[in-house]
Amino acid sequence: MSKKNRAFLKWAGGKYGLSDVIAKMLPKGDCLIEPFVGAGSVFLNTDYSRYVLNDINKDLINLYQILQVKPDTFIHDARKFFSAENNESDTYYQLRKEFNESKDRYFRSLIFLYMNRHGYNGLCRYNKSGGYNVPFGKYKRPYFPEAELNFFAAKAEKATFVCEGYRDTFARAKDSDVIYCDPPYVPLSKTASFTSYAGNGFGLDEQADLANVAEEVSSEKSTPVLISNHDTIWTRKIYQYASKTKSIKVARTISQTATKRKKVAELLVLYK
Repeated sequence: MSKKNRAFLKWAGGKYGLSDVIAKMLPKGDCLIEPFVGAGSVFLNTDYSRYVLNDINKDLINLYQILQVKPDTFIHDARKFFSAENNESDTYYQLRKEFNESKDRYFRSLIFLYMNRHGYNGLCRYNKSGGYNVPFGKYKRPYFPEAELNFFAAKAEKATFVCEGYRDTFARAKDSDVIYCDPPYVPLSKTASFTSYAGNGFGLDEQADLANVAEEVSSEKSTPVLISNHDTIWTRKIYQYASKTKSIKVARTISQTATKRKKVAELLVLYK
């Protein structure tokens, strides 16, 4: 078995643990399209000749585009932020403030990576006015993901990064393409709704619409679509027309205490 590749970002709901299962379920094709790329674990652990990778988070896509174009410069400059003096709460909050006030794409890309590794629990969250508001994480020595950045940058030569709505990304699909969707998950409880990381909630209407567009694209364009989500009565209902369904138990990765990280059932559904 080949070595699995980790994303360089910490990411709530990241697919590193499930990437081999997902890769096995994904049909063959020329191009993999991901309308919700997140940290990119599926991109990093599959082998298509081309990729179209979308996310609604502008900062995320901006970082990917910059890393794609000038990886050596970016990695050299980003490393400077991973020092003992920058691992202090005062510095973190000052840099976060500068990030929220800045329109400079390059500066924002550097600080986005810095905050991802120094912020609390690898969360990515914005307030209603679009300000990044994740608190300081208090880690002893945040890891600088140099090898992971280099691997991502090398693989990004095959990728096109876009920032748009998921329906626009679906519209790019051709017959020979394959689509993988990792939307913000349906909450397991009323208090577990962590869906607004880009400042725009992905509610039940959007979940149902995503199932509809997967049905449309797989039947009209013959483009297969794989979707992952929590395995609930509700997701079983919205995905009832999928051609293949697989349920799998996975450990939760975002929880304040490791002892409370229970296994939950995830659903993988394939439309083809």
